[in-house]
Amino acid sequence: MNLNMLKGKIHRATVVQAELDYVGSITVDSDLLAAAGILEYEKVQIVDINNGERFETYTIAGEAGSGMICLNGAAARCVQKGDKIILMCYCQMTPEEAAVNPPKVVFVDEENKISRVSRYEKHGRLEDM
Repeated sequence: MNLNMLKGKIHRATVVQAELDYVGSITVDSDLLAAAGILEYEKVQIVDINNGERFETYTIAGEAGSGMICLNGAAARCVQKGDKIILMCYCQMTPEEAAVNPPKVVFVDEENKISRVSRYEKHGRLEDM
């Protein structure tokens, strides 16, 4: 049996751009994607902390070190520049795989630079990597 498990998360990143005239996606600084274990073109779920909007799209790798978080196309209608979002990706694992692969959590500062990378441990506690 496979379970749909949280794989990686970028926590409370700031939207720096919203481009309506673009194919739907989210452009994310490639350093953030790598730190969270999220691949380019991977399906992700977005939660806008400011307005409660939840939606899915796919990632495009942005310039490394740029702090880029840009919602594109229809997804740009769900957020505003300056909103804080949580970006999550999931994968299917067996219970045995899930037991030894806790999700990565990437925390960012106000400029979307990595401030801390952790893994979830038992009972929701975080362990720095």
